[in-house]
Amino acid sequence: MKKTSYKVEEFIRVDHAGERGAVKIYEGQLLALSTIIKDESLKKTIEDMKVHEVEHCQFFESEIKKRNIQPTKFLPLWDLLGVGLGFGSTLLGKKAAMLCTASVEEVIDKHYLNQIKQLGPEEKELKKKMIKFREDELHHKDIAYEKGASKKGLYSLMDKIIKTGSKIAINISEKV
Repeated sequence: MKKTSYKVEEFIRVDHAGERGAVKIYEGQLLALSTIIKDESLKKTIEDMKVHEVEHCQFFESEIKKRNIQPTKFLPLWDLLGVGLGFGSTLLGKKAAMLCTASVEEVIDKHYLNQIKQLGPEEKELKKKMIKFREDELHHKDIAYEKGASKKGLYSLMDKIIKTGSKIAINISEKV
């Protein structure tokens, strides 16, 4: 087994945490949609997007095991915050739920693009997966805007808070 570079190790650790976080956000949204807010159309949209996030998470889970990489120590906290963000944003309504997806995906787009540019030819398979996952995330962002995501008024504040939180989680998860 080849030695994984420190940088690639960070990429896999943070991407595992991020994809798991996306699954948890959708789980929180689905919890709200199954208990308090009844919107079958939104529920179906979120279930469809969650399928991709589960696929992404499983890939990075297997990479963590295969390469013997320590996952971030913050996974339990990220799980809790992800479910809370998903649940809370959905309680605020469809626009807020979809903005949550759009805001996170806009951060992830830049994040994946940055990683893809840094990967060398020795990581051809990883790079190929990241390119595909980034395309999935961009598709989710487009769906979110089609379904009503908005940055008007107070939603612009929500967008900034979600993006800042996502960037902080990325920076922590890369290192710890």
